[in-house]
Amino acid sequence: MEYKEFEEEILKYCKEIDIVITEKEIKNLYQYMKLMLEWNKNVNLTAITDEKEVIIKHFIDSISINKYIKEANNVMDVGTGAGFPGIPLKILNEDTDFILVDSLNKRINFLEEVKKELSLNKLKLLHARAEELAKDKEYRENIDIVISRAVARLRILVEYMLPFLKENGLCICMKGPNIEEELEESKKALDILGGKIEDIEHIILPGNLERNIILIRKIRETPGRYPRKAGIPVKQPL
Repeated sequence: MEYKEFEEEILKYCKEIDIVITEKEIKNLYQYMKLMLEWNKNVNLTAITDEKEVIIKHFIDSISINKYIKEANNVMDVGTGAGFPGIPLKILNEDTDFILVDSLNKRINFLEEVKKELSLNKLKLLHARAEELAKDKEYRENIDIVISRAVARLRILVEYMLPFLKENGLCICMKGPNIEEELEESKKALDILGGKIEDIEHIILPGNLERNIILIRKIRETPGRYPRKAGIPVKQPL
């Protein structure tokens, strides 16, 4: 896809979801897409390789939560994978500190290349498991907003995310359709970890893709024993 076509597609879809985007940001997204698809030939980064699908399912999906992070000093993306939603959001929020975390070093290596090629400042890339990183005083209960997309079921996910949040901070969990069962089974975990569901925004992305944005407010400190050791949240969910 040539840049001009990419620009037209991005502008069209951003207008549909009320996102204002600059030419510099569009150019950065285009370069990011090209880098990802080139690296993807050798490193498994994404199953989505059609460029029009990348635009909707990765870029537009990621920036659909942009309005929630406007006032944040720092944002952490847990389980960022190939950089979603963290990199598109970082491109749109140049002055906000972003921390992207992933347990696979090959993905972090790719993101280091993205950071260099796009000259992204105020971006920290960490090869770590959330369960271990959340014990680090530099990050524990020190983040304004923690985001995650397509990582785990909600009751597992909140054990990864909530320990990083400051009190009154916000978890943004990006989910597909049919979340009722996940919401019900997460009640115990939220109570234990100090979180409360504040709102759920149901959105339809271009292409009729259903998304649910679950907003969880940190209402009290997370007990020190959480998160439990690596692997336990998945094997023994709260």
